[in-house]
Amino acid sequence: MRRRDLLALVAGVTTLGQWAARAQQKAMPVIGVLGSATAREWAPSVAAFLRGLSEAGFAEGRDVSIEYRWAENQYDRLPSLVVELIHQQVSVIAALTTPSAIAAKAATASIPIVFTTIADPVQIGLVESLNRPGGNLTGVTILNVEIVPKMLELLHEVVPTATTMAALVNPTNPNADTWSTGLQVAARAGARTQRPEGKHRARY
Repeated sequence: MRRRDLLALVAGVTTLGQWAARAQQKAMPVIGVLGSATAREWAPSVAAFLRGLSEAGFAEGRDVSIEYRWAENQYDRLPSLVVELIHQQVSVIAALTTPSAIAAKAATASIPIVFTTIADPVQIGLVESLNRPGGNLTGVTILNVEIVPKMLELLHEVVPTATTMAALVNPTNPNADTWSTGLQVAARAGARTQRPEGKHRARY
């Protein structure tokens, strides 16, 4: 997943560069980076992000200034961190995760937001449609949420005698309900197709 995150971040650099170029005519633009995890966890992704900016002709400190805000895996901090970025008069916000994107959207309808998400951005309300996002958000989706039930199905195939499997889900993550529902559906499907005489459950 981390490799896909890197690719997603690099994919958003061009859009950020366009906004930065427009803002540069007035003053050095400020890019706000909002992450729900820690700076250490996202260090490789940030390095790729900076390389992408460099390839687009922008260097931190010379052409753009970057303000980083990390929630340290405490999602309830995201709204206040977005407000801090807005007060810094950022030209654009790079929201690195689904919770970050949702918090950024709730905070501003005027500052451009480039997001990465593992969910369906239409389903969770980030954009109106994939072809025409609308509003002030655009970004990249990995759709990893859709893969989670498939992983459970594979586990059923590898360990067909297992009747109970555990899943660790953060209840404060906006994707939690989607994950849980998908896993339960996959568990019931596995019970019907692989062990009709038994019961398969997914525990949380």
